[in-house]
Amino acid sequence: MQRTYKTRPYDGRQSRSMNDDAPLRFDTKIAVLLREDLESWQRLNVTAFLVSGLGTRVPEVIGEPYEDGDGVPYLPMFRQPVLVFEGSKETLAAAHARVLSRSLPRAVFTGDLFATGNDRDNRAAVRAVRTTELDLVGLAVYGPRNAVDKVMKGARMHP
Repeated sequence: MQRTYKTRPYDGRQSRSMNDDAPLRFDTKIAVLLREDLESWQRLNVTAFLVSGLGTRVPEVIGEPYEDGDGVPYLPMFRQPVLVFEGSKETLAAAHARVLSRSLPRAVFTGDLFATGNDRDNRAAVRAVRTTELDLVGLAVYGPRNAVDKVMKGARMHP
């Protein structure tokens, strides 16, 4: 019998009982949705930028620092997997509308950001466009599993 563990809403931490070797099941989900027509380098770049925003606003998604067998320290990372999806421009627009209606923590990446070279210009490029007119190429979201699943409706797992 597989055990699952409940967590408190939104904190991403797991509680364990009896068996520390049992698989963890998170009540929360981190998901990235990429527009299907992006080049490979763009997919990687967009994903990296999008998930970097989650840890700054939702610090509970970050685990403890790492250390190797020689005691060399490494930065902490997310404490749970990041699921990457892809979809059409229309799928992305629908997911964006759903994430806004649910007020979930989110990050966006627009096509305009490929032409900028720094954070100040990135923010200005997003600020210059109305919400419904954003040329979305990527979206990251964090929240309860069922809410994130609803946001990602119509998207497919990235190959």
